[in-house]
Amino acid sequence: MKNNLTILPADIYTVVNKTILNENDRKIITMLYQPIIGYTATSLYFTLIDDLDKLELISDDLTHHHLMATMQLKLESIVKAREKLEAVGLLKTYFKKENVNHYVYLLYSPIPANEFFNHPILNIVLYNNLGKEEYEKLLSYYKVPRLNLKGYNDITSTFNEVFTTAPGGGKFISNDDIRDNSKGEILLENSVDFNLLISSIPKSMVNEKCFTNETKNLINSLVFTYNLDENTIISLVRDSLNEKGMIDKTLLRKSARNYYQFEESGRLPTLIYNKQPDYLKKPTGDNSKWARMVYTFENISPYDFLRAKYKGAEPTSRDLKLVENLLIDQKLSPGVVNVLLAYVLKVNNQKLNKNFIESIVGQWKRLNIETVEDAMRITEKEHKKMKKMINKPVKSTSNTKEEPLPAWFDKNIEKENPTDTELEELDNILKELV
Repeated sequence: MKNNLTILPADIYTVVNKTILNENDRKIITMLYQPIIGYTATSLYFTLIDDLDKLELISDDLTHHHLMATMQLKLESIVKAREKLEAVGLLKTYFKKENVNHYVYLLYSPIPANEFFNHPILNIVLYNNLGKEEYEKLLSYYKVPRLNLKGYNDITSTFNEVFTTAPGGGKFISNDDIRDNSKGEILLENSVDFNLLISSIPKSMVNEKCFTNETKNLINSLVFTYNLDENTIISLVRDSLNEKGMIDKTLLRKSARNYYQFEESGRLPTLIYNKQPDYLKKPTGDNSKWARMVYTFENISPYDFLRAKYKGAEPTSRDLKLVENLLIDQKLSPGVVNVLLAYVLKVNNQKLNKNFIESIVGQWKRLNIETVEDAMRITEKEHKKMKKMINKPVKSTSNTKEEPLPAWFDKNIEKENPTDTELEELDNILKELV
């Protein structure tokens, strides 16, 4: 349902605080979460905090236009930031359809630093986004100094040494509605067939209490983070079982990381949108060649698109790093990256020239190009402008061959319906890559 929601500036939202946010929590959000979710999402979190009443419990009913005016952002950017907060467990969103739609935003605390630095997903992404030097600076900030207590005696008083019980008056009233330090969860769809995993390990090797919910969540996280297949995770789990038939979680984490680094020549994974976010996609219903091309760019991940250009082979590490930079550092949407790759490969003899790409990216960032259609149109416009500037009457030689332009440069395709052959070709691309 959520993929079909169209949010409007007039839609109402209410903020509910599910936690107690202290100064240390604020530091954790800016120092640990912000390098992952970005400044805009962090700013949205604190803006929602500021929407609360004086007791920081609940806000008045506010419109999303209020958020747009306060943050000076488009609604699409706010939605994207909200999704990032949801993904890392800082926010939960509830929706009720009415004449004017109503959203409820539940705010949660960040997880403590010690949990963050041991989290199977967040810790890895933080390391990649910051780099080794900055990561180690952060780690040292949160490390507890070690004091040598050799020769000292522990003389701390116990509770019963200080207090005694005595009959008292009054009636005890319990209350379950008191705020506490509530933390949100990072939710992942189950990608592991635990029935298969458990049945593949001899019962004599496994304790019946081995696969707790906590352990299953860890395995799911490792499979997601390191893109492990079923055979690999089964092997890693078996190798991490200790003499009591329980999974050594530290060993399992280390084994998964080492396996990935061996397969990826020492690199660690990063997290990116796989495909174009739904709110940036073109509405369906148009069956022109233009619309079909837009749909194809929107529904293929940049990795799969690049792999298709390699005829199914693994792209080079240089090209993958370039794509990773476009998605992570430049924060281009996946569909826009696909258009950029298609254009550069087409006009540059199938080569991804870094300098050429960076000059295009700089312009697109300044123009806030986020959708596939915008990228296709600006590419066409700028290419024509460049051709006019440098085009001089030159005698052609038999050795000169001009690279054909991308198909979307033909204005007629916005009106033409694709032929059966073209439809079949586009559908085959999607079947192969999606």
